[in-house]
Amino acid sequence: MNILPAIPDEQFLRGDVPMTKQEVRVYIMAQAMIQPADIVWDIGAGTGSLSVESALRAPQGKVFAMDGETEACGLVRQNAERFNVPNIKVIQEKAPAALVGLPDPDVVFVGGSGGNLLEILQEATTRLRAGGRLIITAVLVETLHDALQFMTGREGFEVEACGLQITRIEPVAGRHMFRSLNAVYAVICRKGGF
Repeated sequence: MNILPAIPDEQFLRGDVPMTKQEVRVYIMAQAMIQPADIVWDIGAGTGSLSVESALRAPQGKVFAMDGETEACGLVRQNAERFNVPNIKVIQEKAPAALVGLPDPDVVFVGGSGGNLLEILQEATTRLRAGGRLIITAVLVETLHDALQFMTGREGFEVEACGLQITRIEPVAGRHMFRSLNAVYAVICRKGGF
């Protein structure tokens, strides 16, 4: 199967639910290094753009997409069907409660925590398999701060962080204009090191 570096944004059904943009997904998926049989948790899945990208890369694995919002879960289901990825299971519940009974993950994305970031990180770091990758994306300063404070110096993990600022160039009245997307900060954590 030929997998693009990232699916173009306009191919996803979106509604009013947040979505990780294509340029950011390229970076996140490169860091996730998803293998064909991986188990992936997508916490705060939104439209499911990362869930779909993950499911395409792990056809023998399973992606658990969880979100507390009804609209988001509906969009994840629709996007999973649209891209023909039946290996996505949608869980309409907020983490950490949504994590109960799930198989231990190889990859965890935390894109939305619903105010439960520290509890989610505690569960994710404990259950992440050896060699696993935990990727926290933050658009809020507080999320970045709390994630770094929790993960930095955590035994058994190597941690790095970066900021991604994407500016698209779009036509406007016969000219071109810079249109900045929201800055996204990523905290990349690998259990057992890089």
